[in-house]
Amino acid sequence: MKIGSMTDADDRRFVAAFTQALEADKGDEAKRHLAAGRPIYCGDARFNDAVVKKYPDGRCELVRFKDGEEFFVRAL
Repeated sequence: MKIGSMTDADDRRFVAAFTQALEADKGDEAKRHLAAGRPIYCGDARFNDAVVKKYPDGRCELVRFKDGEEFFVRAL
């Protein structure tokens, strides 16, 4: 079913299932990415205008995106 054609009841079920999946997430996929040598990106309420980029070696940077391009803001 396409999101644009969902009924209100479909939408409520989707949001409930999605919320439950987020709450159950233990970060396994993020850990796999880091273990494979790839950085991950996550939100942080302290930085509402940027995204935290975490590297496998433990470094963290604050980055922004504009027109699909990533821009370094500062090291964390």
